[in-house]
Amino acid sequence: MRQMVLVGFLQAQNCTTLASAWRHPESRTDFTTAAYYQRIGQVLEEGKFQLGFFDDRLAMPDIYDGGNPGQVVANGVRVVKMDPVATLLAMGFGTRRLGIGATASTTYYEPFDVARRFQTVDHMLGGRAAWNVVTSVNDGEAQNMGREEHLAHDPRYDRADEFMEIVLGCWDGWEDDALVVDKQSGLFADPDKVHRMEYRGKYLSSRGTFTVPRSPQGHPVIIQAGSSDRGVRFSERWAETVFVGYPDFEEGKRRYAAFKEGVARHGRDPDLVTVNTIAYPVAAETKAEAEDKMAVIERGYREVDGLSLLSEALNFDFARKGMDEAFSDEELDGMSGMQAMRDRVMRVIGRNPTVRDFLNVTRRGRPREAIVGGPKEIADRMEKWFVERACDGYVVGGTHTPGTFEDFVKFVVPELQRRGIFQKDYKGATLRENLGLPWPQRGWWQAQA
Repeated sequence: MRQMVLVGFLQAQNCTTLASAWRHPESRTDFTTAAYYQRIGQVLEEGKFQLGFFDDRLAMPDIYDGGNPGQVVANGVRVVKMDPVATLLAMGFGTRRLGIGATASTTYYEPFDVARRFQTVDHMLGGRAAWNVVTSVNDGEAQNMGREEHLAHDPRYDRADEFMEIVLGCWDGWEDDALVVDKQSGLFADPDKVHRMEYRGKYLSSRGTFTVPRSPQGHPVIIQAGSSDRGVRFSERWAETVFVGYPDFEEGKRRYAAFKEGVARHGRDPDLVTVNTIAYPVAAETKAEAEDKMAVIERGYREVDGLSLLSEALNFDFARKGMDEAFSDEELDGMSGMQAMRDRVMRVIGRNPTVRDFLNVTRRGRPREAIVGGPKEIADRMEKWFVERACDGYVVGGTHTPGTFEDFVKFVVPELQRRGIFQKDYKGATLRENLGLPWPQRGWWQAQA
């Protein structure tokens, strides 16, 4: 029987994706400690989540207000951003079965470095690692990484295709049984089963022999979350599990089906690529209690949260416009970050939108996808999308931590398990086993063009 995937949406920072999360009266404040992340991981593992993954950006969201960090620092708008791979390891060493992923940018890192780092992590965690592939979104990240401005949208993905070919070429460098480690004969590894790579593309090149053998699950699971047309094509080719934010049920069903068709066009089995949509559950024993919790969450929002996060996502300083001043065509064309977000606002509004339109449609900085209720209400909503094929699972975001995850595991997970649509225990020791993914054969990706 088909069962849903549950993913914990995590950040190695002072708040969740909701900038207001740190203001919640029940949020823990020790977000720079291993104990904080280990507690979250243990809650997710108690709830039999298959995966937790760390989102990341390489800059503060300080494009707003002329690049002055004062407002975002004072308001705590996602300003503490620690290294997600180090944080992943801290969480991993406090858990036993939970898969854990982290983000690394194909625009600002080197493919050999990413391949070695994540393959090493996969060994350290016994085959529970995943890499969330991103191309990054704005000039702030570029400037932190020594560039003047961010690479244009489609070329970022063209470069990312080459990046993936190198990373997977590295991971294929050692055959499954290349290691021998025979002290008696003196043979460490079979030289015929360790392969040198020679790669030269338009954007990237790599020559040499990879230095980390195959891991307990072959290589890390590949996550992607591109939502633009070019980003979706990238996911169809490379991703093993994807994260999406479908705006409504009917649109979700349409885009889910289209994505699965795209995966099949690449000669891949669409049933092996899971689609997980974002959800912010606000759970309690009863719906009335959950609504009271939601009121507390809503009170934490400040307008600077939404404006800062919009500026970050769209690579445009929203302080340059009045709240009810429409953007010009030139300004809209110049938004080079998350283009799918811009396009959705323009479709909904039907004219050139204003700053207020962007805030109202995206609800940036607010739990736009909040599902508020007791166990039945939340499970009904999740079951409908899952059973009727608008998703294969959910990326569960926190309105505050660790409380969101504690409430969800206490109230909602048992109801999903009772209905038979979510697992009662882990299927194996590796993330691939728990996602139902096969062992990755060497060269599986070479026919994916």
